[in-house]
Amino acid sequence: MSNSPVISLTNLTVGYDDKPVLSDITLNLEPGKLVCFMGPNGAGKSTLIRSICQFQPTLEGSILIEGRDIRDCTRQELAKKISVVLTDRLNAGQLTGREIISAGRYPYTGWSGRLQQEDWNMVESAMEKTGTRHLADRPFYEMSDGQRQKVMIARALCQHTPVIILDEPTAHLDLNNRVAIVTLLRQLAQQEKRAVLMATHELDLALQLADELWLAEPGKGILRGVPEDLVLNGLLDRVFQFKGYDLKTGSVIASKTGRKVALHGEDFLYLWTKNALERNGYELDHDSPVTISVASDPEPEWEMKGRNYETLASLLQALDAHFKASDL
Repeated sequence: MSNSPVISLTNLTVGYDDKPVLSDITLNLEPGKLVCFMGPNGAGKSTLIRSICQFQPTLEGSILIEGRDIRDCTRQELAKKISVVLTDRLNAGQLTGREIISAGRYPYTGWSGRLQQEDWNMVESAMEKTGTRHLADRPFYEMSDGQRQKVMIARALCQHTPVIILDEPTAHLDLNNRVAIVTLLRQLAQQEKRAVLMATHELDLALQLADELWLAEPGKGILRGVPEDLVLNGLLDRVFQFKGYDLKTGSVIASKTGRKVALHGEDFLYLWTKNALERNGYELDHDSPVTISVASDPEPEWEMKGRNYETLASLLQALDAHFKASDL
């Protein structure tokens, strides 16, 4: 598959009733990449997605899919180019997982609507790749939210389109399922060479797993870039206007107490100790006479002023007592 853009947006303006929501958008969506589309509530993410999918008309500019104006495509042609997973809950009645996934093959069945063996092979392959085979015979209404979302992604994969577009696919899911869904989408992009565009509020997962971010600025256009670049150049902070959160360190900004400690150690135990200290207002300073050493072999242990502590709670309590005594 070529690395040429599968979708090109040029001077695009989207909105409702001649009222622009996002303007002057010129972007490319490339195969093999997971792109996370982010922005504040009301910034226009769903509006752009609906416009790309031709669920609503654009106001200005053009959308090309594989070099062809998307407005020239019939519904059936478009269904072979873009598969869509929306947040709307599907009223599937008694349909099973296999039946819902197989619906992704209908653009290819012609007037008969009958699936051939090749289509069923695609269904089986999609279930295998998304880990939904155990849901094949289960009614959709009996599935958890996370299972339903995986089934819908399997249907999109079964549709065998170069582009998969998702609107908030992790909404209402627990942490394990959120991680599983975004990881799955990244794997599909890389291994299947699909272009995956996902509107999401999952900033932490997007920063770790997305190949590229699109940032919607309300009333303006869209910024794009590698996640780390957008953190370092301040554009992510400009769009979201974070308060009480240090994006560069990934930490909540706690009130400073003026109390300084030196911390020595490594690996995960050092990081979690640092997190606990900073959350409680302590500042790390290598020159501080109050020194804490951490070790994780064989069990986590903290040492301060010749005493050992088995938990962070006991260490923090001892630190508090030490500084209170010093203030007297």
